Amino acid sequence: MSDRTLLTAQAREALREIVDPELGVNLVDLGLIEALQERPDGLYVRMTLTSAACPMAEMLLDQVEEALEALLSPPLQLDLELVFAPPWTPARMSAAAREQLGWEEGA
Repeated sequence: MSDRTLLTAQAREALREIVDPELGVNLVDLGLIEALQERPDGLYVRMTLTSAACPMAEMLLDQVEEALEALLSPPLQLDLELVFAPPWTPARMSAAAREQLGWEEGA
């Protein structure tokens, strides 16, 4: 596994440790992480939230920054972009998230 692949895998695992407090499911399985890429200058993450009015937005973004910046040694930096288009839908959730929430497949 290359260093690039390793950093991306470590970042994905770090994001799996961050749980949406309202749903109790991690950000990756909720489908909130739209892009996760290593770049020459660091790590790029594009994410969304279940709602643009999410009351936990600041807390979740702080947790993402803290978890991912811990993986980066200077001069590498985190570029975190929050987007709301296209809007999140439950269709983005993994099968594991659906099962955890007790939702039937396709619901």
